[in-house]
Amino acid sequence: MKTTIKKMDYDNVMALPRPAHKMPRKPGMFWRCLIRFLTIFGMMGTKFRYETEGFEKIGKDEPCLVLMNHTCFQDMEVAYRILFPRPFNIVCSNDGFIGFFGMMEWLMRTIGCVPTQKFVSDLRLVQDMEYCFKTLKTSVLMYPEACYSFDGTATTLPAKMGILLKKYNVPVIMIETFGAFGRNPLYNELQIRRHVPITAKARVLYTREEIKEKSVRELSEGVEAAFSFDHFRWQKEQGLHIDQNFRADGLHRILYKCAHCGAEGQMEGRGTTITCQHCGKTYELTTLGELKAMEGETEISHIPDYYRWERQQVRQEILDGKYLLDTDVDIAMQVDNKAIYKVGEGHLVHDNTGFTLTGCGGRLNYHQKPQASYGLYADYYWYEIDDVICIGDTEVHYFLFPKNKAPVAKIRLATEEMYKLYKERKLTSAKE
Repeated sequence: MKTTIKKMDYDNVMALPRPAHKMPRKPGMFWRCLIRFLTIFGMMGTKFRYETEGFEKIGKDEPCLVLMNHTCFQDMEVAYRILFPRPFNIVCSNDGFIGFFGMMEWLMRTIGCVPTQKFVSDLRLVQDMEYCFKTLKTSVLMYPEACYSFDGTATTLPAKMGILLKKYNVPVIMIETFGAFGRNPLYNELQIRRHVPITAKARVLYTREEIKEKSVRELSEGVEAAFSFDHFRWQKEQGLHIDQNFRADGLHRILYKCAHCGAEGQMEGRGTTITCQHCGKTYELTTLGELKAMEGETEISHIPDYYRWERQQVRQEILDGKYLLDTDVDIAMQVDNKAIYKVGEGHLVHDNTGFTLTGCGGRLNYHQKPQASYGLYADYYWYEIDDVICIGDTEVHYFLFPKNKAPVAKIRLATEEMYKLYKERKLTSAKE
């Protein structure tokens, strides 16, 4: 999938008018039927099936908040297969409104999409969702993780989801997919493993009465528990063999640090193996989704455990004041829904004080503190350009492509851990 890219001077981009806020639209029956029809082709070969639980507790057209784990592009097709013909709006990233010769925004709004900015406090989104529930009388589909899972487990969720549930006071549906991650994991360079079936379970997580009865903390804990999945463990338990000869392609995007020698940025996933170019240690990604050393000990066999080990390594670097990202970057910006604007080169520093981005001949100087966001939008091969991270505020989004090929997974982990440490009041400046 591609988007509209334009080269433009930084000052000219900053001078562009910001788009006016538009209220969400209720998707008409024609569009709902069309999308449902198109999912027949999109889901071909997936052997898709699903089960529901507790739907008798809610009305067929009763507005609900639908929460769903985010694993791949087919998530929306899964949702339509389950929820149709129920009308629902979809919370999605505002960069998805760009493209198709300027028609993408119209199309996205027509089918009910509601734009938001990832990992930025967005009060308008809160109001837009309330408008959907109370005025449009539609449900709202939301991916609270805000971006695709890297390692097959839940991405960090926003704190205090229970507050939102109390505010909206509508039933909550949880949709969990199985197999979708294994079929098209984000790290695997957009290659689809067509032999992997997809299933899903949709259940009523909370009724209106339960939302009234439970505390904010209980509601938040219930949502967190619903997102306690592990797709690699599920694959092994199901005995699901994924035998494509490219299954380890790009695996170094999440397993960037060697568990044997500790070298970073030296891992390479290719074919069915991942190898450290520094020490030569090689692991096979088995057909059941586990790592197995070709020689010697397998330090960590379960990929989510490996990712958690990397997280702990990053956290310790932060605590020791040693974490530092210092790299030149290519800079793209979004200020409207017409294009992504390439404005040139810059320099990015990420340490215990947060992100500092400079560039464009000294005209750009942006700083983002660790407490600004609980997470970071990071993506692989973003719109078929390169691996990217995104920082910014409600006015401007900066899409940054590290020139030193720094692992964006590590930057995301560092951002999440800095936020946690700040909340724990353990984060100190690396310069102290």
